[in-house]
Amino acid sequence: MKIVLDAMGGDHAPGVVIDGAVQAAKELAVEIILVGREETVRQELARHDTAGLALSVVHAGEVIEMDEHVDAVKRKRDASIRVGMRMVREGQADAFVSAGNSGAVMASAIFDIRRIRGIKRPALAVLYPAAPTPVLLIDNGANTDPDPENLLQFAQMGAAYVERLWGIKNPRVAIVSSGEEADKGNRLVRDTFPLLQASGLNFVGNAEGKDVTKGIADVVVTDGFTGNVMIKLSEGLVSFLVRFMKHQLVDGLLNKVALVLLLPGLLAMLPGLLLWIPALRRIARRMDYAEYGGAPLLGVDGVVIIAHGRSNAKAIRNAVRVARDSVRVGLVEVIRAASAGASASESAVAAEQDPSESSS
Repeated sequence: MKIVLDAMGGDHAPGVVIDGAVQAAKELAVEIILVGREETVRQELARHDTAGLALSVVHAGEVIEMDEHVDAVKRKRDASIRVGMRMVREGQADAFVSAGNSGAVMASAIFDIRRIRGIKRPALAVLYPAAPTPVLLIDNGANTDPDPENLLQFAQMGAAYVERLWGIKNPRVAIVSSGEEADKGNRLVRDTFPLLQASGLNFVGNAEGKDVTKGIADVVVTDGFTGNVMIKLSEGLVSFLVRFMKHQLVDGLLNKVALVLLLPGLLAMLPGLLLWIPALRRIARRMDYAEYGGAPLLGVDGVVIIAHGRSNAKAIRNAVRVARDSVRVGLVEVIRAASAGASASESAVAAEQDPSESSS
């Protein structure tokens, strides 16, 4: 399997991207094709022992910077993002991974790979970490102003993804709203609600923010603005709690004195405290964005994974893992089938409402 990795994408590129690529080539049994400014990429590769690893470099003379507008995608045809996308479209690679400008990645995916027939807008699907069971949040920033039909398609793609990749049969679908009742929420939510009810999906209704963390649904649908805020707020809360606990336990003279006074008791409790270490590590891993690697861009006619802009080497390695797993399960074919099935269902509903359509 060949996976293209945007060597120039991300806040810490190309260094950490190369580090993650080497890890992936060693551990994931895939070939990594690094796309970027060749001289720079090879200088970074020289820091590693790459003997026997399936790593290659393809030159791309331009870079779409993290702070550039999406218009740069049209201007920079030789940018690493666009070169990598075209390799996927032309069958030279099986998937594309980037931690670069997410808007540019999405725009390039639409220009260079194109959408699956019937899909109006692609959407980013992420695993929401702050829930007792896996929850797929879609969209996470690709579409800040979708319409009800877009949200319906997001739900259909998300349900197909969860069923195939996570093995959850007939996944529960909910839409983010400001209240549980069907008439709550903004106009977008209220107009989408009946579409989801009639979709044939296992629609369980509205989900308030507090409900998402309870795992009441397997797929949670929202617009990209709200989804992005939800994810980043959750990440920020976790970061705050870690800092707060450190401050309370360690910082300050009184706390340090208290620790000294309590030391004999703490030593006696040490065996019990050690039992908690594995659990704490599991919690830390659950909330660590680097564990999840990247989010698939559902709806484009190729496997595209968008990683966090601040990705470290571990996150890059895991983004490649997500790409590998998506190719293995035939993600594009799954979404294509879901889109075709949804179109057939909508046509059947329309025919029932207007029998003259079917007779003609």
